Amino acid sequence: MDVSGPRAIRPVDLSAWSPPLPEAPGFEHHVVGTPGLRTHLAAIGEGDPVVLLHGFPQHWWQWRAVAPAIAARGHRVLCPDLRGAGWTVADDPRVGRETRLGDLLALLDVLQVERVHLVSHDLGAITAMQLSYDHPERVRTAVQLSVPPGFMTMNPRVAPGFRHLPSFIWHRPGASLAGIFSTRYVAQPMAATTVEAHLAPMRRPDVDAAVRTLTRGIAVPEGMRMARGVYRRRRLTVPTLFVFGRRDRYWNEAIIGRVCRHPERYADRAEFAYVEDAAHFVTDDAPAAVADLALDWFRRAAGAGASPTPAP
Repeated sequence: MDVSGPRAIRPVDLSAWSPPLPEAPGFEHHVVGTPGLRTHLAAIGEGDPVVLLHGFPQHWWQWRAVAPAIAARGHRVLCPDLRGAGWTVADDPRVGRETRLGDLLALLDVLQVERVHLVSHDLGAITAMQLSYDHPERVRTAVQLSVPPGFMTMNPRVAPGFRHLPSFIWHRPGASLAGIFSTRYVAQPMAATTVEAHLAPMRRPDVDAAVRTLTRGIAVPEGMRMARGVYRRRRLTVPTLFVFGRRDRYWNEAIIGRVCRHPERYADRAEFAYVEDAAHFVTDDAPAAVADLALDWFRRAAGAGASPTPAP
């Protein structure tokens, strides 16, 4: 596939996609070609670029209520399906710790987007964190949902926050992941149709196989780096807002207060916010609150840096 110029970005015939994409009014759908990857990109709005990076086991549709609210305030919102998720197709199933970071940089380059506001959730937050630390010139502001900062201090109290990993490390092909959307992780019961939409791409063998690959290749190695204090020895220069649901069992205000003392030692500007009546899947529990927090942070924290590049 040609991965340069306008031919690298092509519209999608939604009727030809299998499984079908969940419905979400107002979005455009494209395939963006980069070396070894054909990324499905859902986009909405016009204006300053915002990139939303989904969590696991989700995809672009996670942002169905958040993206339109951000777009309505003058932004071009880009929601890619990351490698191993959604309707993105990779030539090579292997995934390393920074594979998705390379994918994201290549995507931004093809789209000719220099700097973005960055919102991320769950596993997508790892890629966002890597971009913020390694390429801060590409990020105006960052909002990280349901995942503690890389500079957190590990202690036994945080162990329950990683209790889900073994089931993903040893995921059996075809095993349902519907249990991850149980009341243990959501504040508002999730409708069966919503769970089905989140998990629709799991019918693809490559996405199903990526459960193990992504956990072993990204989540575990990055978690070990955090445990070793790698990010406490680095400086986070991108203004970052860390957002959690107050009803999150594992990353709640009490825990975050213990493991993220003195953030000024590790970050130029880091703030914390807590959303009422929301748990881990905060974009499903409280999408309006997420959009409002993100928009407020863009306004307050963008600073007087270089002018943003309009998104295509």
